[in-house]
Amino acid sequence: MDKSKMQRKPVCLIAAVCNDRGMGKDGKLPWNLPSEFQYFLNTVSTVSRPGRMNLMIWGRLCWDSHPEGMFPLPNILHVVLSTTLNTVPDHAHFLCQDFESAVRLAAEPPLADLIETIWVAGGTRVYEDALKHPWCDLVYLTDVMANFDCDVFFPEFDKDTFKLQERFPGVPSEIQEENGIKYKCQVFKKE
Repeated sequence: MDKSKMQRKPVCLIAAVCNDRGMGKDGKLPWNLPSEFQYFLNTVSTVSRPGRMNLMIWGRLCWDSHPEGMFPLPNILHVVLSTTLNTVPDHAHFLCQDFESAVRLAAEPPLADLIETIWVAGGTRVYEDALKHPWCDLVYLTDVMANFDCDVFFPEFDKDTFKLQERFPGVPSEIQEENGIKYKCQVFKKE
């Protein structure tokens, strides 16, 4: 592949995790935080100007577990990663076999001039692949300050490489509480 034709795109991870980095249980979020979920939706659908789009990368199991009525999302094209599916799932736009081919989709024509940011929505293996990608520089990680029984976990990542930011544009810095659960929106930036 000719890398000279690729337009580098920011690769950003976004997730919410509880105390042990748990993200989900039985294909669902273990907590009910509508305001945090709205923050997620607002963050991933923000573009710099009308007519631009973001590309969101989902693992197949993560895609299959999305909340009912979530789609369509403004300003977002969805790509699902799967080695077993033969057709693009309902509400998705593209199907790719692996993370690198999804990044290439956003970085090469015809989408290169349309896509601004590549957002990674999970699950664990997709996050692991994204954290290793040279274009990955931001991790939006909401700290759900409680214990939940989970069977899916956010991968460990190097906190010396990705530094917690004191403040970050568009990200509330104070601890919030909803339905008796405290949480804090955080951003880790690659140094």
